[in-house]
Formats: sequence, structure tokens, C-alpha cells
Amino acid sequence: MNKQITGAGTVGKALEIIDAIATLDHPARFSDIQQKCDYPKATLYRFLQILTIQGMLRYNDETHCYSVGLRLVEMAHKAWQQSSLAPIAAPILINLSKEVEETVHLAQMETGQVLFVDKYRTSDRFETLAQAGRVAPAHCTGVGKAILAFLSERRFNVAMSRQSFNSFTPMTHLNAETLMEELEEIRLDGIAYDREEHEQGIISIAAPILTTKKRVIGAISIATTTNRHNLESIKKFKPILMESTKSIGEAATAWQFPQTQ
Repeated sequence: MNKQITGAGTVGKALEIIDAIATLDHPARFSDIQQKCDYPKATLYRFLQILTIQGMLRYNDETHCYSVGLRLVEMAHKAWQQSSLAPIAAPILINLSKEVEETVHLAQMETGQVLFVDKYRTSDRFETLAQAGRVAPAHCTGVGKAILAFLSERRFNVAMSRQSFNSFTPMTHLNAETLMEELEEIRLDGIAYDREEHEQGIISIAAPILTTKKRVIGAISIATTTNRHNLESIKKFKPILMESTKSIGEAATAWQFPQTQ
């Protein structure tokens, strides 16, 4: 077998190819994948064959395109059930979304970034960049800041070291100093806000999900537009938001939610 696809790098290469296909919003041609994965044609083709045989990818003989395979979908669903807050939080989030009539996001932290694991909308009045399965920076999102503020010292230091402080809007934190100041306020108030920091025209109020032992395992945000609300008016959502995060935290503790980094 070609040395390029043996040894410790094999799994990493396979995952990179799967990720390249999964992140496209359409079935991928070989040329699409090659643009994202800089491997020799023969090596890339061999990987695609193996992943297709294993059911991780699906190949359409008519369109000559690759897409995510059924086996990968099944694995993702099992992971969602076993390690995500989503199944526990779902009924609470549905009720919350109906009550506030705004978009509700559920997020967890992965390697210092925010992973949106679920989303509920009550209307099509507006859409946000946050979608289930997508990753966003922690330093400029309500859920991200809510989680950062309540991390243990070790987890906090790791997460902060992975913040890029890229600017998305004029309101985005550009350095650790200003973010740290806001995190102190969040620890005192128990609530975080997205002040159009990630997306112009979108604001949110967010709260951390804490277990009964006060370990942060995620966050919920209620997101809306500046056409519908302002930062003062969304404060009215604080009581029901805190009640929802408390209920999820208690349920997750009883379920023995796995330790996350």
C-alpha cells in the first residue's frame, strides 16, 4: 500500500476528506474534494474508494458525485444521542421557543469554540448564522461567552488560548483584555449578551447550563433581530431562560452527562 496512506496519518486524512464533503452544501465531485484536500489524485481516489466501501460515503454513478454515507449518518445520530445535550434539552427548548416566540440555540464547547447542537425557530421572520452542527468563535457569541465565564481554570485557559479574536462586526472583542472584563460581569449576573458581535443586526441573551455541581456543560441563547428588540428589551427573557438552563442542568446531572474538555 502507498506509504502516504499508512501509519498514524491515515485516520486524519480520512477525516479531512469526510469533513470536506460534509461541509459542502451540495454533492461533491472529485475536483471539489481535491480543491479542499491537497493529496495526489491516486491517493485521494483510494481513500474515496475505501470510505465508500465502508459506507462512510455514498457515490452516485449518474452524477459522479460523493455525499455523506448512511453509516456516517447513523454514527452521527448515535453520537447526538449519547454525548449531546440535545435529547435531554429538546422538550425544554421547544417550550422555551414557543413561550418567547424567538429563535433558541443550544450550544456546547469543543476545543475552545462553540458547537451549535440544536436550534428551534417559531417563524421564518429571520435567520441566524448559527445552525445545528456548525462551529462559531466563543469570543463573539452569547453562548460562547456564557460558557467561557463558568469554565474551570484549566478549561478556561485552554479555551482562551484558542480564541482568534477575529473581527466580524465593529462590536467584536479584539483582544483578551476586553473579553475578560465582560466575563467578570457575566459571572456576577449569570447572563451573557451578543451585542451584534458575530452578525450585524442579530442580538441574543444567553445563559450557561450548569450541573448541580456547578460544572458548565453548555449554554442556551434566545436570539432575535434589532428590528424586533434591543438589548434592554430582551432582558425580560432572563427569568424563563434561567429556569430553562436550570432544568436542563438538573436533568443532565441525573443522566450523568460525560465530562468534556
